[in-house]
Amino acid sequence: MPADLDYRDDVGVRLGARWRPLDAVGLYVPGGTAAYPSTVLMNAIPARVAGVQRVAMVVPTPDGALDPAVMAASEIAGVTEIYRVGGAQAVAALAHGTETIAPVDKIVGPGNAYVAAAKRLVFGTVGIDMIAGPSEILVVADGANEPAWIGADLLSQAEHDEDAQAILITNDSAFATQSWRRHGAVIVVRSLDEAPALINRLAPEHLELAVDEPLPLAEAVTSAGAIFLGRHTPEAIGDYVAGPNHVLPTARSARFSSGSRRWISSSARPSSAATPRASRKSARRP
Repeated sequence: MPADLDYRDDVGVRLGARWRPLDAVGLYVPGGTAAYPSTVLMNAIPARVAGVQRVAMVVPTPDGALDPAVMAASEIAGVTEIYRVGGAQAVAALAHGTETIAPVDKIVGPGNAYVAAAKRLVFGTVGIDMIAGPSEILVVADGANEPAWIGADLLSQAEHDEDAQAILITNDSAFATQSWRRHGAVIVVRSLDEAPALINRLAPEHLELAVDEPLPLAEAVTSAGAIFLGRHTPEAIGDYVAGPNHVLPTARSARFSSGSRRWISSSARPSSAATPRASRKSARRP
């Protein structure tokens, strides 16, 4: 948790900020095409660490049954309510409330294009973490990689959603043909030195730098949700164990936002207290 702040300035004014948990948070967990227990953990654990008392989860259940792994993750992470509903209507229910679902203060979690659009629409009525979905991956790779590995990495996000985006940037046209034939895009550049400008323009959710020396490229990247360095760091590890969170900005929003952090379910309350003498001194400041 971020530390509270409490101090007096040089004229005696007491200033500070206190972090306090939100009352209720809604977790959207995708489930239309696959089960994602890791998404439950990535969203519910920060809420519990922050001290949120009510953690309401919505998850689509196409077959009418909750996935056992998702249920186990929700129990471990301390989810207090589970509703079998998904899509834009689930976001609307969390924001506005229904006869059975009480409204929350903030909605977090990834989803498809409809879920992302719904979160945009309810922002202001409730808080949201970010626009997170559909999923994206951008891989920068040279010809020294194993094509099947890079193809698998691209598929790791393409399989999430029919609208998912998978892009390969390479300086080897032969490698491009072997790696990616169907879903996604391939950009062949003369030199990988041209890659950072393209990366920053695309601002991908996931960025893999599958090259011998990834750090110089990474230093030139200003817009990406998460960066995976080297040939042996597939994006999939970020879905489960690596990095602060796998809920990351999509649709080029990595230009101005970052992944869900530990304080996604807390908010800072600025505070101040001053004596009359200190107030007069402050008023005289230029």
